[in-house]
Amino acid sequence: MSIAFDNLALRHKDFQLSVDFALEPQKKYAILGPSGCGKSTLLSAIAGFKNVDQGRILFEGQDITKTPPAERPVSLLFQDHNLFPHMSVLQNVAIGLKPDLKLKNTDIAAINHALERVGLLDQSGKFPPELSGGQQQRVAIARALLRNKPLMLLDEPFAALGPALKHEMLSTVSQIVDATNATLLLVTHDPKDALYIADETIFVSAGKANPPVNTQDLFDNPPKDLQDYLGTKKAGLNPPS
Repeated sequence: MSIAFDNLALRHKDFQLSVDFALEPQKKYAILGPSGCGKSTLLSAIAGFKNVDQGRILFEGQDITKTPPAERPVSLLFQDHNLFPHMSVLQNVAIGLKPDLKLKNTDIAAINHALERVGLLDQSGKFPPELSGGQQQRVAIARALLRNKPLMLLDEPFAALGPALKHEMLSTVSQIVDATNATLLLVTHDPKDALYIADETIFVSAGKANPPVNTQDLFDNPPKDLQDYLGTKKAGLNPPS
């Protein structure tokens, strides 16, 4: 589903971010840039947790700028996966579907299917402290999957994971996004993440989110701001195998 930013401005004290472009539906986008440039702020605005100071956010041509977060077509996954330690894996996933946990048989079937998709069906009765970091992230992914929203926003959810596990998590997300025809926006500091998962990359610099560019083309011919960010005149990066 398409999303567009119409002359959008986000401000906080001395900080300002401007965004003015549209995204194509069913594509994967990385949002890359230095710390404090506004990457996470942009996701928060899309999800409805950050007020917009100017302009509009449009989804399928409809203005959602003032739509409450719970009514937006968005699933948002943070680095802190926000699991409840006193609740089972099944219950942690279930709150994405029924916050009151009043589950019908059809609900349980949907939850089990989501857990099966992320390889955790046999862990449904365990509690988060009993799981590895990667398994906990899979629970959060299953919850986002169960919400079945057309926009999936990931705010560096795998930054604390090692390279192999991060690669595995990105692969899982990529497969889910493809299977559900969702649009993905992934905030990352790591160019390799962008090269691995993103069709196009939005580079944020100097108070502006630049329009998305084909990811490989962007790193093959990086603009000066991106060169400065990468610390090299040429990114010289290839997606991991």
